[in-house]
Amino acid sequence: MAGLSPDAVRAGIENRAFVILGRAGMDLFAHPPGTSSEEAEEFHSGLGGSSANIAAGLCKLGAKAALVTSVSDDAVGRFCLNQLKRYGVETRYVSAVRGEFRTSLAIYESRNEGFQNVIYRNGAADFQMTEADIAALDLTPFGAMVATGTCLAAEPSRAATFAGFARAAAEGLPVIFDIDYRPYSWPSPEVAAEVLSRAGAASDVIIGNDEEFDFMAGAPGQGLAKARALAAEGAAIVVYKMGAGGAITFAEGAEIRTGIFPVEALKPVGAGDSFMAGLLASLGEGRDLRDAILRGSACAAIVVSKPGCAPAMPDSDQLAAFLADHPGPTEV
Repeated sequence: MAGLSPDAVRAGIENRAFVILGRAGMDLFAHPPGTSSEEAEEFHSGLGGSSANIAAGLCKLGAKAALVTSVSDDAVGRFCLNQLKRYGVETRYVSAVRGEFRTSLAIYESRNEGFQNVIYRNGAADFQMTEADIAALDLTPFGAMVATGTCLAAEPSRAATFAGFARAAAEGLPVIFDIDYRPYSWPSPEVAAEVLSRAGAASDVIIGNDEEFDFMAGAPGQGLAKARALAAEGAAIVVYKMGAGGAITFAEGAEIRTGIFPVEALKPVGAGDSFMAGLLASLGEGRDLRDAILRGSACAAIVVSKPGCAPAMPDSDQLAAFLADHPGPTEV
């Protein structure tokens, strides 16, 4: 396991500057809310991609974030660059690649019943992140490195991500890992299980849902035990998310159980990215772990109640207003 102490992990996060590995993409969502994609006459656009969403969410909450990825050298890639800059994300480590590689495109709907999400990732440009991109990083300004499992699904991005983990460890930065298992991106479940488990073992903070931990454990129903074991083996924080059931967080020998903030959900996507941004931004402000988890849960609730992913993520004032108006999280 990664070897940083809980105090060192907390100190890195409290730097409030994050270097984030992974994809940026373009989202198109049918308008008005409730419209199916095939019946839509209008689509709204927004920044998407798990890592880009996390970066945008952190910046909206007052932290600093730089994204390390590749986008296609075309209009869609430039759209993503412009969107990242709009949110205040540092883009000096975003490279443009030519040829047949393309920036990911997601087409989805603002509805829950009959929800459809069509993702175009053939020849995905973000998988072209290389070890040279990692070697070019100046990690001096950053306190922590964040990566999602999507980075690990193909080469050369997989080797680059592990090179990033190694550089972070060598320079004393905590590694924060969102399992983010997307089966369609992987060559096989067996490869995914091995690679994601290796990534977990190299991480100081691990976040995933119950299904993702089940997958890492190799059997249904074993995810909670896997999460508990990862914490026992040295991860400073392990967050086991259970959807409507809330979350169990393992840290320093304790198990923290937290609920969710019920809302009228408009769509089922974007919650995990917003949770990560809210959790890290709150820890960066020096808040205790339980409060930070609940604030992450509030960010997740806000995002699923609005159209879009990055556009729906709250800023600090919006989060404060939500917490002031909401009756509070469910009891667990």
